[in-house]
Amino acid sequence: MLNYRQLHYFWAVAKTGSIARASEQLNLTPQTISGQISLFEQTYGLELFQRVGRQLELTETGRQTLIYAEQMFQLGSELEAMLRAGPQEQILFRVGVADVVPKSIVYRLLAPTMELDEVLRINCREDKLERLLADLAIQRLDLVISDSPMPSHLDIKGYSQKLGECGLSFFATPALAQRLEGPFPACLQDAPLLIPGQETVVRSRLLRWLGEQQVQPRIVGEFDDSALMQAFGQSGSGIFVAPSVIAEEVCRQYGVELIGQTEAVHESFYAISVERKVKHPGIVAITEGARRELFHW
Repeated sequence: MLNYRQLHYFWAVAKTGSIARASEQLNLTPQTISGQISLFEQTYGLELFQRVGRQLELTETGRQTLIYAEQMFQLGSELEAMLRAGPQEQILFRVGVADVVPKSIVYRLLAPTMELDEVLRINCREDKLERLLADLAIQRLDLVISDSPMPSHLDIKGYSQKLGECGLSFFATPALAQRLEGPFPACLQDAPLLIPGQETVVRSRLLRWLGEQQVQPRIVGEFDDSALMQAFGQSGSGIFVAPSVIAEEVCRQYGVELIGQTEAVHESFYAISVERKVKHPGIVAITEGARRELFHW
């Protein structure tokens, strides 16, 4: 069985950079720490550190071990904080957000959780959908917010709840908007356009719709991160798109103009959890708030 005390000594040395500094931090003698790390290495027949001159450097095995140790001690700190707060005082709510979901949508979805009688501590993490779903499966997350439901090819137990859907809006800086000719969407012809990246569901729908309208803009950028796309749009690099439900917010935040909207291209958003019948107060607040206040359905 893994000796967590020895792992903690290793972690302290790796973080501080030396046995001497780790001994001061842990209030132990350098000989104790050095001896325990040596026992740890002997148990598994490996080397965690190597000497380079007078310095200790991590081996490749040491670097991999440190990654796991970091995660383990971070979870330990979270557990300690939860226990000290008391289970009735604070509920940990771990939310994974697919990196293709616009940040403004995420905030609007999570906002109702801040108004609950229960005190929630939100731990929000952004990543690729499949990695988030893997963490959901082993209960490291309570909820995943995505622009698509649970993929059918994944052997993961999970249930998708549709939070809502909306059309797509097109935005441009005032200077760029003045250069566009004709009504929307004909004004997109030969215009510089920033589009969502290949990881997004809406990308293929947008390109198909442009083809149906017989409009060929100049695609000058593709972005998985909507915030980065909006930053480029704000600079005048091109027209960009965002969900219509946040159109007013986008205009206000980025100083751009709405040049057109379509309901033929829609974006959908989902809450994925391991509970078929949702009980977590945070998930209930998100689903009810999305349907009642954000998407109105």
